[in-house]
Amino acid sequence: MTGANVAAATTALLLLITTISSSSQDPRHNQIPLGSALYPTTQPTSWLSPSGLFAFGFYQQQQANNNGGFALGIWLVGRNGSKNTVVWTATTSDDPPLTPNARLELTKQGKLVLETQESNNLIANTSETAYSASMLDSGNLILYHQNSTIIWQSFDHPTDTILGGQSLPYEAQLLSGYSSSSRKRFILAMQSDGNLVLYPGDTANTPIDAYWASGTFNPPGLKYHLYLDANDSSLLIKDNTSSIQRVLYSGSSLPGRGSKIYRATLDTDGFFRLNAHDINNANLYTLSGWPQGNNSCLVKGICGHNSICKFDARKPHCTCLPGYDYIDPNQHSLGCRRNISQPNCAGKDYMVPMQNLVWANRPYYAAAKKLQKEECASSCLVDCKCWAALYTNGLCIRQEPPLRYARFTVQDEQPSSAFLKVGNMKLNAPMPVPDQPPQKSSTSDKAILRIVLVTSIFTLIFCSTIGISCHLMSKIRVLKYKRLLEIRDLGLNEEVALRRFSYSELKRATNEVRAIGKTHHRNLVRLLGFCAEGPKRLLVYEYMSNGSLGKLLFGDERLPDWDERVRIALDIARGILYLHEECEAPIIHCDIKPQNILMDEFWTAKISDFGLAKLLMPDQTRTFTGVRGTRGYLAPEWNKNTPITVKADIYSYGIVLLETVCCRRNLDANVSEPNEILLSGWAYKCFVAGEVHKLVHWEEVDKNVVENTVKVALWCIQDEPVLRPSMKSVVLMLEGVTHVPMPPCPTSNSM
Repeated sequence: MTGANVAAATTALLLLITTISSSSQDPRHNQIPLGSALYPTTQPTSWLSPSGLFAFGFYQQQQANNNGGFALGIWLVGRNGSKNTVVWTATTSDDPPLTPNARLELTKQGKLVLETQESNNLIANTSETAYSASMLDSGNLILYHQNSTIIWQSFDHPTDTILGGQSLPYEAQLLSGYSSSSRKRFILAMQSDGNLVLYPGDTANTPIDAYWASGTFNPPGLKYHLYLDANDSSLLIKDNTSSIQRVLYSGSSLPGRGSKIYRATLDTDGFFRLNAHDINNANLYTLSGWPQGNNSCLVKGICGHNSICKFDARKPHCTCLPGYDYIDPNQHSLGCRRNISQPNCAGKDYMVPMQNLVWANRPYYAAAKKLQKEECASSCLVDCKCWAALYTNGLCIRQEPPLRYARFTVQDEQPSSAFLKVGNMKLNAPMPVPDQPPQKSSTSDKAILRIVLVTSIFTLIFCSTIGISCHLMSKIRVLKYKRLLEIRDLGLNEEVALRRFSYSELKRATNEVRAIGKTHHRNLVRLLGFCAEGPKRLLVYEYMSNGSLGKLLFGDERLPDWDERVRIALDIARGILYLHEECEAPIIHCDIKPQNILMDEFWTAKISDFGLAKLLMPDQTRTFTGVRGTRGYLAPEWNKNTPITVKADIYSYGIVLLETVCCRRNLDANVSEPNEILLSGWAYKCFVAGEVHKLVHWEEVDKNVVENTVKVALWCIQDEPVLRPSMKSVVLMLEGVTHVPMPPCPTSNSM
């Protein structure tokens, strides 16, 4: 290369670096004015950063299950043939794919709005008005006020990725799968205690669920956040107000020259990885990952319940435990279900041993003294509640399903033996060949033959007589029934007369019963079966040993502490989310109230009583039906003769959330002040006055946390269903993943 060429290349590189630096600092550079809009299939489809490194807009989702739809987000633009890398999304993998007629606009009113056929959604929740926007070369989308101050930025709301110069804030989370069709299966949480922890997504984030933790703890008065340095790729857990920090990864030199873009992402396989993108040659370097190593089976939740993870040095394989079958034979990672409904408990079940198998679950029983392996297996075999036993170093624990996070032990782990209960395996096994019996005399054989022959004849005559009698009795009953039909009198008075059902009515009802029976979620009480004998109609649910939430909140025993209340509120929200969005067809419960929330032996909240539930068809979003539910929890639309949607459950949940926060009923005439009688009205007055501490005055709780929870409840009890959030949004707000905007005043309260 000539000296002139070297000089020109150096000048171009310096110009690129200068452009990146200046554009990241100057809000006027690359300004996006009010009224600007983007479209999925017509130009413009995106807004580029000044040097074209990053883009914000619509991108095509290639996954088959998204039917070629679109999503809205920010991506690192691929160079030299490399693919685009999505780093932030406004829409999640749980949302339906956007269609070509979607539209994003920075409106004249200063709001960033996504318009679809179904609704208009605010992308940036801010009470202030934007006057312009910019897409920066740092990968940050920013909304500016009139005086160029930042009022909102995507860096404050990470999804599954943080970029160089970005932080994961105190008590915030990354969720895997935002930018793909994979469901959000894993969480990286920057906890209030200072620990950075990895969890499976569908859990309560308890220590037993964690599969990696940084081991850092907040010194008094400090609030840690995770920070990725844009210059040298250092990944730090630190506090802004002090020099105290924990280094997860220290920057290191990389091959090649030129600028690097650093990215730390929670991938869909549950690993948190630090990557570097070389801008010039489009090379991608993986600098580090957590947990360490490549054994995916150490990631809890990589395989579903009741399955075992086996790693073959390339990828994990999920197989069902003995006694279980795949929920979906085409998707082994979804887990397995039992292939018999209940143990036989009559000695016909069979224990299958497996060596060096472990799982993480709270056992319902642990032996206080050491046993032999055989004793451990036998104790489970005769216990109808037990489906598996784990024997380690002389100690035996017994376990109910589901069995979570099952895998084989790794080096340096304590050897163990597992015993799995399966149904009637001995009956299906080859029968052993018996010893040759001694020879009998021919006389004895003839005598036995005569006895067998006579017995057979008498048996045949007896069975024939019984058969003919049954046939005649049946004929008589049929003739009598036809006679009664002819005179249109079934021997019943008018009040209990039999109703004639059409085939379509019975078909629809059978769809509803099957759908509710198939619902299975850790926050729903499971329907085990039913009784239908004559006029007796009973449903059989799993036993819930700790009673109802109503008894817990309004009873005379100890009240749950604040953390328990928040966990219970999330349990209920996740159960409703399953009914609304994750079932085969949406289900409106119609009667969400504390008395219908039951607590199991581990104080997990589960929704019960589907007697009033309304099943929607897959293509339905609303339905007309008579008033269902309980006074005090009914949404206003029940009394307006308007279509009912899942938003009716959202309203009821808002009331329950307030009752859970305050440990009192929504309507209580025994309070000291008249304005406190109606909890929902009093809660709004306390919120407006900045006095939410009055709602939980009997214990010390962070005011900001209480305020956020109350704001979520106030959004849920809005009069207009369209103003109420979806249950998915409620879950994300309660988890602290998304910001909770200021709620308007609920205009009325249903009684």
